[in-house]
Amino acid sequence: MKVTNSLLLEKFLSSTGISTDTRKIEKGNLFFALKGPNFNANILAKDALEKGASYAIIDDPKFDSGEKTLLVEDGLKALQDLALEYRKTLTIPIIGLTGSNGKTTTKELIFSVLSQKYPCFATSGNLNNHIGVPLSILSIKPSDEIAVIEMGANKQGDIKELVDIAQPTHGLITNIGKAHLEGFGGIEGVKKGKGELFDFLAQNSSTVFLPEIKNVVHEMYAERVFNKTILANQEMPIKLIASTPTIIYQTVSGEKITTQLPGAYNFENIQMAIAIGKHFNLTEEACNQGIANYLPSNHRSQFIKSGSNQVLMDAYNANPTSMNVAISHFAGTPNDPKVLILGDMFELGEESMKEHADLGKLISSFPFDKILLVGEQMQHALIHLPHAFYFPDKFGLHNWLQDNPINNSFILIKGSRGIQLESVLPFLAL
Repeated sequence: MKVTNSLLLEKFLSSTGISTDTRKIEKGNLFFALKGPNFNANILAKDALEKGASYAIIDDPKFDSGEKTLLVEDGLKALQDLALEYRKTLTIPIIGLTGSNGKTTTKELIFSVLSQKYPCFATSGNLNNHIGVPLSILSIKPSDEIAVIEMGANKQGDIKELVDIAQPTHGLITNIGKAHLEGFGGIEGVKKGKGELFDFLAQNSSTVFLPEIKNVVHEMYAERVFNKTILANQEMPIKLIASTPTIIYQTVSGEKITTQLPGAYNFENIQMAIAIGKHFNLTEEACNQGIANYLPSNHRSQFIKSGSNQVLMDAYNANPTSMNVAISHFAGTPNDPKVLILGDMFELGEESMKEHADLGKLISSFPFDKILLVGEQMQHALIHLPHAFYFPDKFGLHNWLQDNPINNSFILIKGSRGIQLESVLPFLAL
């Protein structure tokens, strides 16, 4: 007999949390046996129970181990349904955000600001998909007073699925850019897909936060009617003073705040975090403290010392829009010599050849001292970069660096997650 959502909620409320990985299971967890193209965690249900799980939720009766296994129709659907049931018990504000670039940085800035006053939850790392969002909702503690939920998407319909689970009371779209073009079917598809967050906010009389500068997000906003709108940089305005090596801004009272975040392109994310802090009644001092305290990590806009080199590590992800702003910012920094290490931009579909060639053209307009390109698609950038060094994969780059050490340089490392260019760091410390 398959269990009901209400029974799952009852078991969850008396558990110590959710686990989908027997390697990380904690005593009293509910273990959800999820399936994927290359794995079937049903086979691990018994192992999970032996490691201390209170119950194992399975969707294959062959792996029934007795009263501690609960059978559902589909493990993932059961996890999502449980998250929704739990969400309905929460009465706190939930801020949902998406966008083509800057989602995680903006989420972390908002969390850093709000945490100055409130017990606050935010999506951990990049748990922003159809599995990550339910796990995030189920990680919100009864003591949390605000939650910030990041939502990612590869195609139209993804954001709708996530907002229907998270049911945000507030929300924002950081920007619209050339990301996941293959799945979205072009930039109009990106707008429609990301706009599913705005659809939910408009239909449910929720509050929306907008960037100060009018852009595509403003156009999407104008197509819908919202209950309440907060425009960034209005009630607690700040002014950009410098963006190299990190952003410095000035408050309305004249105070200068030095951040640990590089790039003028991140200033809008700071404005948004401050606007949200002000909306939730934080003082100017608390908002600024939250921004100043934020330290980039996880290979996003992160300064790293590697040997004699200073590295701007931004290798968590890449698309044409984020590449453009990162390279343009890097070119404008005063540090020399400058070295680019760039990897393929994934999920661009039919636009991939053109976008990589356009990237090469952009790079050629700047006087970089050395250019190292990695990945199959990056060869299309070479048409504009006859003096660049090209490597089909990161291992070729590793070998080259061993024979050709780079020293006393300022280096930008950026590429899509699948390239894993952070692996180059040890070879820059030789």
